[in-house]
Amino acid sequence: MNELSYIFKFLNDSNVGVAIRENDYLFPMIESLHVLSDVIVFGSIMMLDLHLLGLTFRRSDFNKVSSELLPFTWVAFVLALISGVFLFISNAVNYSANTFFQFKMVLLVLAGINMLIFQYLISQDHHRWAQQSQIPRTARLAGLISLTLWLGVVLCGRWIGFTIEPVLAN
Repeated sequence: MNELSYIFKFLNDSNVGVAIRENDYLFPMIESLHVLSDVIVFGSIMMLDLHLLGLTFRRSDFNKVSSELLPFTWVAFVLALISGVFLFISNAVNYSANTFFQFKMVLLVLAGINMLIFQYLISQDHHRWAQQSQIPRTARLAGLISLTLWLGVVLCGRWIGFTIEPVLAN
């Protein structure tokens, strides 16, 4: 057994993991918060990505759209992260071995890298985009990549529930 397996087993068997797993209401409540948070994260990112692709908010400046959407995105992302950690702890051994969970984590990392590249390289001249007739090709590509990655995150997340081994209370 490798070190990560020990960590996953420890989390799985922790008081928090057992409490979430054995309580009739805790897991569904946490999962509901996670799904609602995911919807807000994906929905707000999708609206911004569709704007980058020129499909929505055509008369709005990128700065205005992003400044209005991103606060909701970040709050929802933090809630999704916290609730996701609790869901993971409740069944860490099985989640860690689940292919769709692993793909979801990889896609989340790639989405984060895409966001960092966009933030620190591509959008540096975003203040000039309002004067241009079209959003630059690199920004549109970043939006398409982001949309694709986040759609993958959502699909993998949904698939986890259909492929994970349930852990029954003792």
